Amino acid sequence: MGVLSDSAALERFELGAQHSERILEMVREVLVEAGWALTQLDVLAFGRGPGLFTGLRIGAGVAQGLAFGADLPIVPISSLAALAQGQPAPRVLAAFDARMHQVYFGAYVRAANGLVEIEGSETVVAPDAAPLPTAPDWVGAGSGWDEYHQELLQRLGDRVSGWQRQAYPHAVDLAHLGAAAYAAGAAVPVEQALPVYLRDDVAVKSRKIK
Repeated sequence: MGVLSDSAALERFELGAQHSERILEMVREVLVEAGWALTQLDVLAFGRGPGLFTGLRIGAGVAQGLAFGADLPIVPISSLAALAQGQPAPRVLAAFDARMHQVYFGAYVRAANGLVEIEGSETVVAPDAAPLPTAPDWVGAGSGWDEYHQELLQRLGDRVSGWQRQAYPHAVDLAHLGAAAYAAGAAVPVEQALPVYLRDDVAVKSRKIK
């Protein structure tokens, strides 16, 4: 959870299994620290995915509830873009571990205004089939690189200059992207603020052996 204003940026960042139980308390804490009420915000932005299914459903549901209760516009932001935005590099190959030996993958280029923009499209793909970027000197980041860096490096070759270990999306980076998206008219009705999974299969069915 983060709050962004013209003069300050605040966030709460936690990892672990208890994150879903803490999310509303984190919202309260950061608003108290900022000295604002929820209704004083201009817009809510949330990470719409791709990512793990349960976490995305919880995040989208909380964002919908807050936006509806406070009568705020809401902007869905790519979680891969938020990850890329926080990396100190002009070109970022963001990848989350998608399980089932796949990654959620997107290539992002930093524009003149400092915000990242997608090159091509986000996809879910095996690490050894990741889309090849058109230029060199990309930096990898995300849990997909933590899990599959050997396969990704072998696939991407000299187009990658390095990768960041244990890099995660941060609320403040998402907020910067959300503010720009809101200014560009990208807010959606609350009921349309839905997760983006990139794939429909949520489990691998085991084959019975007779």
